[in-house]
Amino acid sequence: LCCQCGVPIPPNPANMCVGCLRAQVDITEGIPKQGTVHFCKQCERYLQPPGTWIQCSLESRELLALCLKKIKASLSKVRLIDAGFIWTEPHSKRLKLKLTVQKEVINGAVLQQVFVVEYVVQSHMCEDCHRIEAKDFWKAVVQVRQKTLHKKTFYYLEQLILKHKLHQNTLRIKEIHDGLDFYYSSKQQAQKMVDFLQCTVPSRSKSSQRLISHDIHSNVYNYKSTFSVEIVPICKDNVVCLSPKLAQSLGNMSQICVCIRVTSTIHLIDPRTLQIAEIDGNTYWRHPFHSLFHPKQLEEFIIMDINRVHEKKKGAGAGARSNKHTLAEAWVRKTSELDTDHQYFCCTHLGHILNPGDLVLGFDLANCNLNDEFANKMNPHNIPDVVLIKKSYDRSKRQRRRNWKLKELERDREAPDTDDERQYQDFLEDLEEDEAIRKNVNIYRNADIPVESDTDEDGPPRISLAEMLEDLHISEDATGGEGAEMLT
Repeated sequence: LCCQCGVPIPPNPANMCVGCLRAQVDITEGIPKQGTVHFCKQCERYLQPPGTWIQCSLESRELLALCLKKIKASLSKVRLIDAGFIWTEPHSKRLKLKLTVQKEVINGAVLQQVFVVEYVVQSHMCEDCHRIEAKDFWKAVVQVRQKTLHKKTFYYLEQLILKHKLHQNTLRIKEIHDGLDFYYSSKQQAQKMVDFLQCTVPSRSKSSQRLISHDIHSNVYNYKSTFSVEIVPICKDNVVCLSPKLAQSLGNMSQICVCIRVTSTIHLIDPRTLQIAEIDGNTYWRHPFHSLFHPKQLEEFIIMDINRVHEKKKGAGAGARSNKHTLAEAWVRKTSELDTDHQYFCCTHLGHILNPGDLVLGFDLANCNLNDEFANKMNPHNIPDVVLIKKSYDRSKRQRRRNWKLKELERDREAPDTDDERQYQDFLEDLEEDEAIRKNVNIYRNADIPVESDTDEDGPPRISLAEMLEDLHISEDATGGEGAEMLT
């Protein structure tokens, strides 16, 4: 019989029933039943004392370990058998833990008890987010510059940064005339950005640092670091003149070439032989060359006659040829000179898309003054009269039918320039025409423009729906599933 209430029980060392034993002894005494957890709304991290912020999802093992560490000292006198979360509404700012503990009590009897610990989630801004909100605290800056009049490479670089989410750690992004400035709270984050730039665009960099303060007692130095990244001043659709030594090393290419793409390397094509070559950043800075023309100097030509060249004999030591282009010989006339009989003969790499009567943009080398050290030393017979760059389409029609859009970096802008809008439209047209660049860019469907059929073969190139992403919109009152992040 129980020594307290006289109820028949199985024998145990305490000679008490469970009810009387719990009334006599509370093994959870001294264990706090309430506590607080600090949560940063901006970065959605929890504070792990004394000063570490960690990323945890709701009802995750990491969050359970963080909560148990807060009562670790109190649990030292009991044996923890089980621990788990009790479901709470994500907006309630409450976390409930169900704990099962055991302890040896009177005369060796082991008592097991279940209880609940409730934590209140308090909002607290972490130091990193505090610095980001201040907007004037930075330890390192990456200055990206390109000394060119067209920003096609910058627009491409912006999309790469958005795709790989390298802008998330920036304190501030500032736009200036020749490029962008990225501000960071640590030198390591800035170095990571510099490494990314050197892998994605041909460039060179140098760094410097300035001493801000010095503690002579602890020997701690406080520096501000500056990284300067210079991108090669060559953009897509530029006509360039290579040095004789560089042209020979690339497989005896012609010195006059067209830049068809700029990715991690400069992609060049010889319009007279379809020979292609790639030049990386190191090669460019050893043998620098410049664009012969500004994009505003593009002139409109009309195709009078065109003949495709199916076979062309390779020269000695010639390199690879492009399979995506077709070599053609064309007679062209300027649209500004239609009242004259003056025609130009040229070789072009655009034979696969050009037909008689088409409009095409190109550069007139026959009637211009070339101010280039390599071009001035060339034999005049080796300089073509006209270099055709791309087929011309109706821009207003292309804008109306464009059912996709791109995202942009949030940055401090200078006064808007009308030329910037024209350059941005040029970049969007390049995306439509070049599939290789599109693969590296996130293109989003624009729901405001209706979908049209893609059966217009004679029209300008278009991006198919299969290449577009749906822009994700999450409503503010949506709640996550199991293991979702806490919503604020």
